Amino acid sequence: MGNNREERREDLRARLMAAVEDQIMQHGIAGLKARAVTAQAGCALGALYNAFDDLDMLVMHVNARTLARLGEALKAALPGQGATAEEMMQALAGAYVDFACANRPLWIALFEHRLPAGRDAPDWYRDNHAVLIEVVVPPLRRLRPDLDDQALALRARTTFAAVHGVVLLALQGRFVGVPLSDLRAEVGALVSAMTRGAHLAGPEHGV
Repeated sequence: MGNNREERREDLRARLMAAVEDQIMQHGIAGLKARAVTAQAGCALGALYNAFDDLDMLVMHVNARTLARLGEALKAALPGQGATAEEMMQALAGAYVDFACANRPLWIALFEHRLPAGRDAPDWYRDNHAVLIEVVVPPLRRLRPDLDDQALALRARTTFAAVHGVVLLALQGRFVGVPLSDLRAEVGALVSAMTRGAHLAGPEHGV
């Protein structure tokens, strides 16, 4: 009996998460409505709150799944042994652009979902975002072996933010964003510039 109850709950959670993903793909995170989600999942509105604390928690679980898929795509894109640091950075940046373009609404939901004022995201959710930074650290470490772990993590955040900003402006269609047809090439040029800058700032250049 207990196992059946847990299986039903897990099935409900899976249906709700699938419904949220589909609703976000159709309407974006801003258009997400609890009633539409539960209607698509084939359950009553109150059932959502039996499976998750609330809609925000459900979205965080969906975002965590998106982050896991993004992390897998980034790691899979890394070239094999013998690749230079710039080749690694270019591969990561290219994979990031490809994933964002292919999964635009879900990718945007990672950064546009906001919790109510005064409510902090749980630690497990914050930890899931680490994949966006940790894949950048190894090539940066090769470029800047003089940096300690704290400084390297900060530089990885800055590098990610630079690439992410270009991608976000383009996908949002901002007038200052680059055309989507040029996005991959422009991100590649940015990574080349950052890689050269990081190399020139290394200890062998006395900086």
